[in-house]
Amino acid sequence: MISKERVLEVLQQTGVLLEGHFLLTSGRHSDRYLQCARVFQYPDYAEEFCQALAAAFQEEKIDVCIGPALGGIVIAYETARAGKTRAIFAERDQQGVMALRRGFSIAPGERVLVLEDVVTTGGSVREVIELVRKHGGQVVGVAALVDRSNGQVDFGVPFQALISLDVASYDPDDCPLCRQGIPAVKPGSRR
Repeated sequence: MISKERVLEVLQQTGVLLEGHFLLTSGRHSDRYLQCARVFQYPDYAEEFCQALAAAFQEEKIDVCIGPALGGIVIAYETARAGKTRAIFAERDQQGVMALRRGFSIAPGERVLVLEDVVTTGGSVREVIELVRKHGGQVVGVAALVDRSNGQVDFGVPFQALISLDVASYDPDDCPLCRQGIPAVKPGSRR
């Protein structure tokens, strides 16, 4: 597995860690945001990171790698490439529910690895897990570049992140940045 020092070095080098007042996809607020798309600007880093994730699950005989759009697309693709398997992604339908679109499918019994760039509460990952199971797939694990849940998230399957970072997040009603009058920005992919 890739060292945590190496992962942190690359994240810092590529400007992934931002500071300010951010509204997270989960609805929580934070003074730091991880814009992992920035690391995926560099195919060599994407390859290095995703090879490590694929290696962590190589004994699972993965059939399909899936990630939630938008953050999980590149990581699912690169991990599938490293593991020599198929890659698909889930995206929200018009009702805002995770769905398989664009002709993607999961056959009953297929062994599926769910991938995400950053896990905070695990909400998007849980939606994808539910979607995979609805289609008859067997979720054998979850992988991410960064676990910012402080080890609190439990998906009921093995979970592997390249690095775990202790990044505080706040309920909007108890946010010290809001109390200071600092405007929150939403840098994520969901509107």
